[in-house]
Order: sequence, then structure tokens, then C-alpha cells
Amino acid sequence: MSRIVSGMRSTGQMHIAHYLSVLKSYKEMQEKHECFFFFADLHVFTTGADRVSEIKNNTLQLAVDWLASGIDPEKSVVFIQSQVPAHYQLYLLLSMITPKGWLERNPTVKDMIRDYHLVDTVGHGLLGYPILQAADILLYKGEMVPIGKDQRPHLEITREIARRFNKLFGYTFPEPKEYLREYPLIKGIDGQKMSKSLDNAIYLSDDEKKIGKRVAKMVTDPQKIRRDDPGHPDVCSVFEFHGVLGDAEKESRVRECKAGTLGCVSCKKELAGKLNEIIAPIREKREKLLENPKDVWEILEAGNKKAKQVSSEIWEEIEEKVGLKYY
Repeated sequence: MSRIVSGMRSTGQMHIAHYLSVLKSYKEMQEKHECFFFFADLHVFTTGADRVSEIKNNTLQLAVDWLASGIDPEKSVVFIQSQVPAHYQLYLLLSMITPKGWLERNPTVKDMIRDYHLVDTVGHGLLGYPILQAADILLYKGEMVPIGKDQRPHLEITREIARRFNKLFGYTFPEPKEYLREYPLIKGIDGQKMSKSLDNAIYLSDDEKKIGKRVAKMVTDPQKIRRDDPGHPDVCSVFEFHGVLGDAEKESRVRECKAGTLGCVSCKKELAGKLNEIIAPIREKREKLLENPKDVWEILEAGNKKAKQVSSEIWEEIEEKVGLKYY
């Protein structure tokens, strides 16, 4: 079994795109590998230091979504990043040996600066974001990291930092390999990539009525105004979403849409029904979990203890290697 390390920023509830890509992958991984999955609350400070009052509840909501979706704390170590002190310690140590040029050329940071409009307010924390992520992975000697193709540059920085540390202080960290996942691009109700910030998402907490309303607003073929108008499925986000869910009626859907015998309203209702079938059991489980949030925090505290145990042993080795072991 390989050791996998992966985390998500503590930014609140998850939507269906998160489930269909990341969470389903996590569920598969925990059956085959030793997994460390964490809530990256420290990373929130890089772009959201003015909203720290939201972190605790956002972490709870994220944890509830994970647990309701099938992430099993008996099979994976599920924990909160900030509650394991060695994350801070290794981040500081790695920042001392990471050249500034590596960070300045990192496309992930460049994208964040652009997307969050931070050109005039780039702080040390944002520039050092890849170092903190490297610490998150290397602290557990992660052997594989689940990523999409666009995240390869960041993983390479982690590998470079591991190589540099090993060269300076002796072999300590394996260079984590990519656990490449083909995550589907799932569009929101406006035709853009589904995102919380764009308010175009369908959440795992949405009830059947809300799902129906959100799907009803989804972008379809602009030329198909009436039901009988011939449609163009290749430009319709509803048709695309059916495909992501595994459309057993794809051929007949294409044929009927092009022939004008399948209306957009009917197609959307069918999609809303499929989404509710997926979300309903998750929604029910998360509601039960939220009835006793104390139980959720206890689950996370148990995960924190496991993560501390593993990381403290590795941190002792790191201290020895870098000459900070005094007694």
C-alpha cells in the first residue's frame, strides 16, 4: 500500500462537482492505500485572512460533507492541518532552503494572484503557499498525491524541495509521485466551471426542490428556443452533465434533441432527478451528522491524534538530520 496525502482548503460546503471528482476518488483510494486526508485551514490565510471567523464552521461543514460522502475515518486518517504542530515547524524549515525563484515562477501562485485580484497585496504567505503544501505532503513521507494535469507544476516544486532537503541533510523524504486523476470539468448553471465564488453550484446539502430550480436555470443551446426546434447537444451544458453522470440514453438523447422531439425542460427535469438520486443519501447523512456536531469534532480529534503520532516520529528524524536534536 502506498501512502497518499491530500487536503482541501476549509472554505465551507461542497458541491456536486467536488463529489464527482475529488470525493469519489478519495473513496476509491482509501480502499487500496494508506490515506491521510486533511482540512487545510492554514491555507485559508493566504487569501482569506479577513474571514478567519468563518474557518471553524467551514471546517465543520466540509467534514460533514466528507463523512456523509463516504470518507471513512476508520480507513483513512482524517484531520485538521492546524491541529498538528509539525506542519508549522516543517513549513518554516523548508522555507529556509527554498529559493525565491522557484516560488516566483510557480504558475499556481500566479493564477491565484490573478483570480483573487491580489497583485498589490501579495504577502509572504501567498508566495510561500507551495512550501506549506510541500510540508503537508513531506511531513508524512507521502508517496503519492492525487492531482489533475494542471497541478503538475506544484507537485514538481514539492519534489524539488524534497530533493534539495535530501541533498543538504541526507535522504529523508521520498519524492512524491503523481496519482493522476482525470477529473471531469463540470459546469455550473451559468455554463462556467462550477464554483462557490461564482454562485453557480449545486450543493450536497441542497434539497430536491432547490436542485430542480438550479438545474432549470442551466444554460442550454441558445438556438433551441421552442421544444420543437432542432437542438445542438454539443453546445449544451445539460447534455454535457448527463454525460458526466454516465448517460445510458446518450444516443437516443442526441437523436431526439436534434430532431426536436426532446425539449430542454424535460431534459433538465431528468438531470435534476439523477442529481437528486446522488445527493439525497448524502444530504440525509449530513443532516444526521449536524444534529450532533460534537460527535464530528470528536472524530476529527481522533484523526488529529493519529496524524500527530505519525508526524512527531518523522519530525524527530528531521530534527536529527538538520542538527536540532539537542537531547
